Amino acid sequence: MDRARREVLRLEAVSLFEAGWLDAEIGRSFRVSRMSVNRWRRAWKQGGTAALASRGAGGMRCRLTDDQLACLQVEPAKGSAAHGWSEDQRWTLARIATVIAELFTVSYTVAGVDVLMHRLGWSVQVPTRRATERDEAEIARWEAQVWPSVGRRSATWAPG
Repeated sequence: MDRARREVLRLEAVSLFEAGWLDAEIGRSFRVSRMSVNRWRRAWKQGGTAALASRGAGGMRCRLTDDQLACLQVEPAKGSAAHGWSEDQRWTLARIATVIAELFTVSYTVAGVDVLMHRLGWSVQVPTRRATERDEAEIARWEAQVWPSVGRRSATWAPG
């Protein structure tokens, strides 16, 4: 459920508060927990309808400015070789964190880089081609000889 829809629900709950509905009834009506409705009621009593307005996205503020984010947006497209990784040219979150630290002197954890890159529209990608070391004959042999014994589902229980 997105933020705007949740705010609409909280504001609709105000009329039900005024009508004397119980928290559990409102919760069932809106398909939310009774405790959420109770929290809304307390906020409404203390600060009125304005207290139920959305406060925006939660979490920590981004450490990069809008200009830095725009710069970071184009860096992956340059390729990792442009940043010194010429042997294995795949981007990893750790490498992107290193680039961020070098370009902007801002440190991010790998998890933080993941969130940041998703926010910028980047996502995990699967390689478009197979490894050159791939041995099709060995794969076929393994599938024919080993997989039949490994691939069977084992019984999770046996009759007593």
